[in-house]
Amino acid sequence: MVEFALPKNSKISKDGNVYEAADGATNVKVFNVYRWDPEELDADGKPKNPRIDRYEIDMDKCAPMVLDALIKMKDEMDATLTFRRSCREGICGSCAMNIDGTNTLACTKSIADVKGEVNIYPLPHMSVVKDLVPDMNHFYAQYESIQPWLKAESPAPSNAERLQSPEDREKLDGLYECILCACCSTSCPSYWWNPDRYLGPAILLHAYRWIIDSRDEATGDRLDDLEDPFKLYRCHTIMNCTKTCPKGLNPAKAIAEIKKLMVARQV
Repeated sequence: MVEFALPKNSKISKDGNVYEAADGATNVKVFNVYRWDPEELDADGKPKNPRIDRYEIDMDKCAPMVLDALIKMKDEMDATLTFRRSCREGICGSCAMNIDGTNTLACTKSIADVKGEVNIYPLPHMSVVKDLVPDMNHFYAQYESIQPWLKAESPAPSNAERLQSPEDREKLDGLYECILCACCSTSCPSYWWNPDRYLGPAILLHAYRWIIDSRDEATGDRLDDLEDPFKLYRCHTIMNCTKTCPKGLNPAKAIAEIKKLMVARQV
């Protein structure tokens, strides 16, 4: 077990799960955080069940985003708390988690937007590596499966880029901005039920990004690859993906556009 020293102004309860704000704090916010460590074993040598740890944060000494609170917890209260983060500007997507019942980015989620206690869990319906860190290997393997790169047989211009019209470039808006945070896919019941075969909204949005790119010459092959009862057609337009996307994108629309292309090629 990792040992750490608590700051002098912090307290920890006897059960080891409640971290109290400093004495005299008047602007306190409570955070309930999912904790699970596969290396913590019970008396039978099996991993202990997950638990919820309670952290009390003095908001007069904390920056405004949920990620700021998590960093404060780790730096000042419990060094064993584990989560992913990177640039904290809503671009990388590594701090995606379920906050107050919604999949979002901790770096862009304001604490003030949460009324009452803040409940923080890892992204749902994914294996957990530790605490708030989900296993993204399967998700990335699905992304690789759609071959997310430009495919063209014709030679590129020797002294220029492959060009496209402003109108064709505009078609990529709302697609290329996806940061692969997996908030949408892990909010989708169809993905919960068939994660092994259904690609999910994030991956299908990226698939459509390449299908609709005027410079790509493998549209037919890409559509052939998606012509599958599960890869594409498990989408039931529940719209959770669009509601939860922290970038304001519309994966459901991209999936619908792929379906329209499938129908059009058969007419």
